[in-house]
Amino acid sequence: MRNKTKWGMLFCAAGLSVLALTGCGSAEQKQIVRIGHNQSTNHPTHIALEAFSEFINEELGDTYEVQVYPSELLGSQTDMVQLTQTGAIDFCVASNAILETFGKNYEIFNLPYLFASADAYHAAMDDPEVTDPIFGSTEKAGFTAVTWLDAGTRNFYTVDKPINSPADLKGLKIRVQQSPTNIRMMDLLGGSATPMGFGEVYTSLQSNIIDGAENNEMALTDNGHGDVCKYYSYDMHQMVPDILIGNIAFIEDLTEEERAVFEEGYKLVNTVQREEWVKAVEAAKEKAQNEQGVTFIYPDQAPFVEACAPLHESVLSGNEALVPIYDKIQEYNEKYPSVAE
Repeated sequence: MRNKTKWGMLFCAAGLSVLALTGCGSAEQKQIVRIGHNQSTNHPTHIALEAFSEFINEELGDTYEVQVYPSELLGSQTDMVQLTQTGAIDFCVASNAILETFGKNYEIFNLPYLFASADAYHAAMDDPEVTDPIFGSTEKAGFTAVTWLDAGTRNFYTVDKPINSPADLKGLKIRVQQSPTNIRMMDLLGGSATPMGFGEVYTSLQSNIIDGAENNEMALTDNGHGDVCKYYSYDMHQMVPDILIGNIAFIEDLTEEERAVFEEGYKLVNTVQREEWVKAVEAAKEKAQNEQGVTFIYPDQAPFVEACAPLHESVLSGNEALVPIYDKIQEYNEKYPSVAE
């Protein structure tokens, strides 16, 4: 019933929009611009999209009205990507794993230890030479990326065994995202990959079906994983962005002046979201330590990097278009190397 309710809400909203446009004679009507995402209203992504909404509504309010739908109100991420693809909605926030099914170049961001540091990650993601060949790779599918969102670093956290080296992962069942890259990563690190939906993780940790998981710090607090897992290890194996995508037809229908305003709006989303992310991570760490009793560990990253090197080679050999992008990222890694804690 839940999915039917979501779809019903979307079609009702679409139907009301059509009625508004066709039932008022020659009166000019604002065009509703719908944006969907799967986070709560206090998440950095929602805060940034609300700032975007306010900006566009202020600058182009006579023509457009931006509406933001959080918490999967328009469906799952997969649903929302498909709705953006067809133009049923105009924008949505999508995970890199989903976008990889539409544009193979997105697979580069799933590589473990692709970025040497958060500074290298941010600098590379701000460089059009890195992002343009990836962001534009889905245009034939009906949508394109308009900006990226910081989703922090993904790290291992476990119920009762601290992870100081890959050897500590041996024999542990670790939940990973449902992608071949993540499964292969765990194989190389010596752990047992256990793919499952994110909503199943908490009860699986509680019931000892899995020994740990991997995600950013907010999984500890917002999703309660820190109530069960008492060790969080900063191996920093992935820095995978979330992506704000837009329907191609909608973007191309904008006038030159309107497109310039929307471009400024995309920059605003990126700026606000990254600022809010820093605040959210600091708050999550403080709560995890002081209220949940989580211990944060800072292992030597080198053995983890070395173990995952074969995965880089196999992905690059299977997609030569990624080689110049990969090489450019390495330049940023040299400029912003990892800083030992």
